[in-house]
Amino acid sequence: MTTARTIQQLHNLQGRNALITGGSRGLGLQMAHALGEAGARLLITSRKQAELDAAASELRSAGHTVDVLATDGRDDAQVLALVDHALATLGHIDILVNNSGATWGAPATEHPMDAWDKVMDLNARSVFLLSREVVKRSMQPRSYGRIVNISSIAALGGTVGSMQAAAYHASKGAVATLTKALACEWGAHGITVNAILPGVFPSKMAKSLTEPGTLEHIEAMLPLRHVGDDEGLKGAVLLLASDAGKHITGVLLPVDGGAAAVVGA
Repeated sequence: MTTARTIQQLHNLQGRNALITGGSRGLGLQMAHALGEAGARLLITSRKQAELDAAASELRSAGHTVDVLATDGRDDAQVLALVDHALATLGHIDILVNNSGATWGAPATEHPMDAWDKVMDLNARSVFLLSREVVKRSMQPRSYGRIVNISSIAALGGTVGSMQAAAYHASKGAVATLTKALACEWGAHGITVNAILPGVFPSKMAKSLTEPGTLEHIEAMLPLRHVGDDEGLKGAVLLLASDAGKHITGVLLPVDGGAAAVVGA
């Protein structure tokens, strides 16, 4: 009879390797800190080398082991090269956090198709390609893996008012459904696939939603009366990336101050 692990042991990521896309700032950097604090070795990616270097310096100052590689998720060749680099550097990938994303604000009647493709390619297509390659080349052969996709509460429906971003809504909805499909397909291989659906967090992408006036209006509608902060995603990503969440798969977890619970929100 095996001895049940303690809660600290279940959350311990010592010896685990984590690949985090969009890990140089905002929510990605916050989640990198969380996984590093739990003991994981990190490989973070984003498009801009300077931002990666700054993030790596911050993470190393906090005592974490981190590698970086600049990658454009819209370029298939670069995504495949990222997997090559990750396997050469880390040896294997235990945890994949698909966080890279983009948005485009425009009324649907005026939404440029090149902008639609840009958002869909990065937010949805690259998630599938990277997940496919990581599972095929590392997780499935080892019968172990944790995939955490970052969707959005925008996946749950549209909005009335200032946020007009049809491609963003559609892409995050695609990620949510893809999460469930891959969870069903890959569960037999010891791989969990879940999605976190953040609400409003202060970030470069959400700048228009966190300006004075708009921010107060959003917070007034939330059950918790405040938007996310610099530690709001840490617990969620650690649960889904560790053995504490080993029996959780195919779940869409809103981390949104209660927005998804409000009827008519």
